[in-house]
Parts: sequence; C-alpha cells; structure tokens
Amino acid sequence: MYRHLLILAFRLTTCLTTAAKHSYNSTISNPILPGFHPDPSCIFVPEWDDTFFCASSSFNAFPGIPIHASKDLQTWKLIGHVLNRKEQLPALGETNRSTSGIWAPSIRYNNGTFWLVTTLVDDDRPQTDFSRWTNVIFKATDPYKASSWSNAVHFNFTGYDTSPFWDKDGKVYITGAHAWQVFPGIQQAEANLETGEVGLWTTIWNGTGGLAPEGPHIYYKDDYYYLLVAEGGTGLNHMVSMARSKSIHGPYQANPRNPVLTNANTTSYFQTVGHADIFLDSNGNYWGVALSTRSGPDYINYPMGRETVMTAVSWPKNEFPHFTPINGKINAWPSPKPHGRDIQGYIETAGDDISFAPNSSLPPHFTYWRYPHPEAYTISTPGHPNTLRLTPSALNLTALNGNYAGPTGQTFIGRRQQDTLFTYSINLSFSPASLNHEAGVSVFLTQNHHLDLGIVLLPAGSATAPFPGRNLTTNGTDGLIPMARFRGISYIPVPEDVIVPLPEEWRSEKLRLEIKAANMTHYDFSVGPAEEMSEMKTVITVNNAAVSWGFTGTILGVYCTTNGGDVRNGTEAYVNEWKYVPQGQFTD
Repeated sequence: MYRHLLILAFRLTTCLTTAAKHSYNSTISNPILPGFHPDPSCIFVPEWDDTFFCASSSFNAFPGIPIHASKDLQTWKLIGHVLNRKEQLPALGETNRSTSGIWAPSIRYNNGTFWLVTTLVDDDRPQTDFSRWTNVIFKATDPYKASSWSNAVHFNFTGYDTSPFWDKDGKVYITGAHAWQVFPGIQQAEANLETGEVGLWTTIWNGTGGLAPEGPHIYYKDDYYYLLVAEGGTGLNHMVSMARSKSIHGPYQANPRNPVLTNANTTSYFQTVGHADIFLDSNGNYWGVALSTRSGPDYINYPMGRETVMTAVSWPKNEFPHFTPINGKINAWPSPKPHGRDIQGYIETAGDDISFAPNSSLPPHFTYWRYPHPEAYTISTPGHPNTLRLTPSALNLTALNGNYAGPTGQTFIGRRQQDTLFTYSINLSFSPASLNHEAGVSVFLTQNHHLDLGIVLLPAGSATAPFPGRNLTTNGTDGLIPMARFRGISYIPVPEDVIVPLPEEWRSEKLRLEIKAANMTHYDFSVGPAEEMSEMKTVITVNNAAVSWGFTGTILGVYCTTNGGDVRNGTEAYVNEWKYVPQGQFTD
C-alpha cells in the first residue's frame, strides 16, 4: 500500500508540473501499434521527409522485426521487415522454445544510414550458457527496400537488449543488459558497427534494485548522458527508470523520482508498461513509446500480448523527463503536419479482404512461425484460381522436441490479431484422403499455446458429440469420415477436444471456417457451408486466457498437416475469401 501511495503521489506531482509548464492540445489513441508489437524503438528522421520509424520485437515470427512509419504519429503503415530473408540470420530457424527469437531491436539513424541492433535468443540453452545470446547489427540506406537491409554482423556480448549510441566525439558505443541471472546490470563498450568489433564491456549502472534491468537507451541533452532502462520484469511490476551522468562512462546517478513511467499497482486497463524509448519531432516536442498489455490488473485475458503505446514527454532543461501516464486516450502535443511524399506502406489495421488473385503476392503483414518453405504456399495454381494452396507439413502446430519446427517446418500462415473484437474467416476446400490429414484455422500464440478448428479425417467412432443442431447417423464405427475438430494446447487449462462429424451434405462442399471474438474474453469457433452462411454452427466457445501468456501475441491463420503422416501423399488444402474484420477496440 505504501508503494502504491508513493506512485500515485509521484504521478500527481508529474501531471501538475507538466500541466503548469505545457499546454497539450491534441489526443493520442493507444495502442498505436495494436497486437503483437512489443519492445518498441522509434526515431524521427528529418532527412526522410520528417518521417517517424518504429521497430518492434518479433521473436520466432518471420518476416522479422517489422518497421512501421508515420508522418503525423496518428496513422502508421507497415513499410517492411528488417529480417526478410533466411540468409540474413539462418540461426532463427534453429532456435528452440517459444520465448526464443528476436528480442528488443533498437533502431537509430546516423549519417545517411539506418542501423538496427538486436539480440537473437536461444532459450533452449542452459541459463549458464552465455552463447544463448547472439547479438547482431543490421544496416540499410533505404528502409523501404527489403534488399537494402544487410546480413547480420555479429558482435560479442553476454546479454541482450543492445542499443547503439553515437557520442559527440564521433565514437560509437553499444549498451546492453547483462545476463541478469548472474550479474544484473547495464553494460557498455565502444564498438565498430561495420565490423562488429567491440572493446571492453564495463558495468555503468545496476538500476534501482528492480528485477532485470534491461532495455537500455542513452540520450545526450544539456551536457548530461541520460540512461533509460526497464526494470521489474515484463509482467505487472514492469517500469521505466532513468539515471544520468556527465560522462558516457558514468558514474550514473538515479533519478530521485524513479520510476518515470509505470502502471504497476494501479487499476488501469493498460498494464506491464515498460521498455521505453524517447524521440523528438519537428516541433521540438518529445514523445515516448513503451510496451503494454491490455489486461487490467487481473492479468488473465490479454491475447494480443504486448503492444506498442505512446505518450507525450516533457523534458525541461537540466531535469529528468516527465512522462504522461499511459492510458487509452492521452492529452499530447499537437500532431506534426505531414509534408513531402506519402509513405508507401500497408495499413494492416484496416482489416483483410483477400482473394489471392492470379499473379498477386501474399500481403506484407502475413507472417509465418520461423522460416517457411515457400513451396508450401502457392497462389492461384492451375485449376484453382483465386486460392492459396497449402501443401501439408508432417508437423502440426504443436511442439516437436520442445518448441522447434524442425528442418521441414510447419505449414501455417497468418496475421496478427489487432482488435479486441473481430471476425476472421476463410473458405476452405479440403478433401482429406488419409487418416489424420487436417486443415483449418488457428488462434496461434506459440507451438505450445494455440486453439485450432480443423477438418480432419478420423474413424467414425472418434466423435465426442453430434454436430450442433443436427441428429446424425454414421455408417459403423470403423469407417473414416471428415470431422470438425476443436483442439486446444496450452499451459493454461483448455476444454477437452470437441470432435463432431460433418453433415453428409457438407462433405463435398467448400466450407466456411470462422473465429470470432464474442467478447473481450472468449472466442467462438464456427463452421458451415460457404454458400449457405445461415447454416453456420458454433462448435465451441473458448476463453482466450489459454493464449494469454509469455512474450508474444496471437496470430490468426490457416494450417495444413498430415499430423505426422507421410507428406508425399498428403492432402492439399485450398483457401480463399480470407477476411479479417475489425469490430471493436477496448481501451479501458
């Protein structure tokens, strides 16, 4: 309670101080990047038509490290991905466990070049194995051009969340979070970003005592070096702290008003606020971005995971900055006025209505889990125009040897859930010819957290219930018939499998599979004939707590698998009329 009162008193003081010195006359709606977009890092680049660029973590998703751009801080477009081809960083295909992959990219711009420094984590290795962190550097001269992003340049560092800084004397430093399980603290070394050569790593600050000081960034202002870090872990105790020094090397003195940003110990719908970055706009105003989950303090239902939120920051001379607390609506500086060329990018939050027309490409916001086999996804094959053909993988969506897709990969492609309320649906043409051949739709978080509705060939006796609203008879108990099967995998309890035989008149028809957010806590999984939508039947309603876990957020997509069977005789699936309809965003 005492800590709670201190935090509330600090916030009140901050708000009154800010209000006395500044007049906000605009409003920000959070999150600015809804859905699975954690660990944001953002910059303002006047040389590129006064454009803002933001990078976020992607873990095992590919393409990796999405880059969003905006002119006015209101409309954000996906302009590409830093990690867009396998040869850039082949090891992403080999990492194990659902918490592995790309952590906390830091994007910066210097002298005509965009730089991105990040960590590839393999959490399958022991905590004492320092090789579990692979720190890398990417660069590009044109962030809109996929081929402009370089292959990874590796550098030695025992830790993660690395970030570059150019000092006024021209020297470059990398700051990162040391292995907190052993020596918690923020370390720094001089670096050559072109070659990956680094000097001696030294600890410059150990934080305020909160768990896992990490996510460091350095800024130079008013003859001080300001160090921004995250502490408290990425759960409900997450917070942002700051220290400063007259020397890049320290010693760094903590801000007496730490934390500068947190929603810990509050009733806010936006929780886990932390891992922040600060940037200027063309008007000389400061802004901050951070990650947050829309979970409320109960921290049970948050399927979209950690999202990117933004707030106004006032930074008086010779003082530490003041962050406006994170909420769904925030009073802020005036939005910058866009000018110059329009941003060439994709507004993924507008929803999907995709027909897979001949000679078209997959949309840029579609994502896989680790590197895909491109031949498993083909648009408008001969005889199947306006479809996406899925060639089955032996592996289904669940883990193999821990949480590893293996060299053969998984046939799964999807898009991020970005709305509290939505309807996602596809038409599916699939005539399974062998036992356990399956295709369907999924709410996918990781290989050990997903909720699936598939069409699968099973023995007639496998049914656990009649089809909703129908009295069906089957021909014996041994014959194979197509079933609609719901199956959930999670560390959190999920319902038992629901297996229902498809009505005979549906078995030769194209089917419509649908996932709908019935409310902020539950999904409806439904199936019916594509040409008779009134016949749609809900197979099950499931709590989304089963996919509210860990570092990532849900991906809505389609899959095709033999469930371990021989893929040489696997049944292909054809998908069309892919639709994602946003229907409501809860922000309080």
